[in-house]
Amino acid sequence: MPGFETCGPNECMVISGCCRSPPLLIPGGRVFVWPYIQRLQKLSLNAIQLIVDSQHVYTKQGVPVTVTGVAQVKVQASNRDMLATACQQFLGKSESVMKNIILQTLEGHQRAIMGTMTVEEIYSDRQKFSTAVFETASADFVSMGIGIISYTLKDIHDDNGYLLALGKARTAEVKRDAAIGEVQAMRDSGIKSARAEQQQLSSKYENDIEVAKAHRDFDLKKAAYDREVNAKKAESDLSFSLQTAKTRQRIEEENVQVKVIERQQAISVQEQEIQRRQRELEASVKKPAEASKYQMKTLAEAEKKRVILEAEAEAESIRVRGEAEAFAIEAKARAEAEQMAKKADAWKEYQDAAMIDMVLETLPKIVAEVTAPLGKAGRVTMVSGGDGEIGAAKMTKEVLEIVNAIPDTVQRLTGVDLSKVIKAR
Repeated sequence: MPGFETCGPNECMVISGCCRSPPLLIPGGRVFVWPYIQRLQKLSLNAIQLIVDSQHVYTKQGVPVTVTGVAQVKVQASNRDMLATACQQFLGKSESVMKNIILQTLEGHQRAIMGTMTVEEIYSDRQKFSTAVFETASADFVSMGIGIISYTLKDIHDDNGYLLALGKARTAEVKRDAAIGEVQAMRDSGIKSARAEQQQLSSKYENDIEVAKAHRDFDLKKAAYDREVNAKKAESDLSFSLQTAKTRQRIEEENVQVKVIERQQAISVQEQEIQRRQRELEASVKKPAEASKYQMKTLAEAEKKRVILEAEAEAESIRVRGEAEAFAIEAKARAEAEQMAKKADAWKEYQDAAMIDMVLETLPKIVAEVTAPLGKAGRVTMVSGGDGEIGAAKMTKEVLEIVNAIPDTVQRLTGVDLSKVIKAR
């Protein structure tokens, strides 16, 4: 299709020109490019292997050595800023030119690290050297848009035999250490043999001790078991005797129980006979007595009711008679009151005449009341001093004196002088 451009994942398309400011970066994919007004360029994203060879570089001690390292680098397409930087640095350059620039830069960092370390450090600790070169170069390559995938120290040698001398010295040291190690190994072997023999004897003695302990424990446990067996046997014998005694005791208890049951049955028979006699007595004596009691109780209750009814009737009769008498008394009182009222009216009209008439009417009653005790006396004994009347004359005189005193009493009570009234008549 005209105008469309594509690239694989190992390339980056850079489109610049009209409407592309800043340029469009497409790592792997497709894009439409306007002819004549836009420009398409491609940048390789392939990994680049570099053989970094530093010849006759003086180390920290001033010894010239040659170091060969292997590195893998590539443009970082995953970071848009580093990809843009790489495009600015290498876009339009060939891969060989780009490779040479990176190689020179990495060799410079390798030489710099070699100058800070001794031959022994580079030779004995290659990981430290590789890490130092990797970290130093990575910080510088970021500004170029390049990322170091890996770096490894491949080889180190010199033309003056320094490393060979180090090897011989190391060989001598190794031989010396080997001889010393052999002697030490023999010594250690003897020590270990002695220790092993000691441990063997200790184990044997410990084993013998354990065997003796086992025998002792066996004897102790056997003695304990024998004591327990004898105790159980004795307990069994005693248990047999005890069981025999218990059996005899249970037989005696059963015999006693049989006697108790027989006694209980006899008592039960007697109780039944007593109950039979009680029922017979109840039928012949208690029941008639209860019937008689019930009859008497019923008659008593009837008599009680009769007395109560009679009393109630008597009380009602008395109440009626009382009401009648009260009515009669009330009527009589009303009549007497009317009579008294009429007498009062007459007294008001006749005054002294009425008063005299009432006194004269009442006087015989007074005399009768005075002489009434004498009429009831069966015998009268009179005592005289010898200078007056005796006998009936004296009694009559005393009665007349009481009667003569009545006018004075009436005069004091009513103010009427009976003597004057009688004389006036």
